[in-house]
Amino acid sequence: MMTNPSNRLTQGQFSFLPDLTDAQITAQIKYALKNGWAIGVEYTDDPHPRNVYWEMFGMPMFDLKDPAGILMEINNCRKTFPNHYVRVTAFDSTPGWETPRMSYIVNRPKTEPGFGLVRQEGDGRRIHYTVHSYATDKPETERY
Repeated sequence: MMTNPSNRLTQGQFSFLPDLTDAQITAQIKYALKNGWAIGVEYTDDPHPRNVYWEMFGMPMFDLKDPAGILMEINNCRKTFPNHYVRVTAFDSTPGWETPRMSYIVNRPKTEPGFGLVRQEGDGRRIHYTVHSYATDKPETERY
């Protein structure tokens, strides 16, 4: 049985669920703000699982208290990069934590190219596997 029949990218929270609506995103933003976490909006066209350095859209929002302002920033990023992955990250700067507490995708390309498993044989017949993102087969400006 295939656990991801739609072949969607599954990174972050809520990745196996249908796309979040703006109302659901706003509820998650309210939860993060209630906990005092800073919100950041990021985007990429290379969703490889080891690509943890997505591009930041604007500055992290440490001082915003209104979810509408953050949703406006998300929508601006969606409009600027409609064919990219866009994610929201909530960062907890509490001493002892200082880590992302929440991360979820809020925008996806219309078609997601997926990943392939590349097999490589090494010394002594050792086999190594690498995950290859099909999105990177094209130059950055032509991926989606």
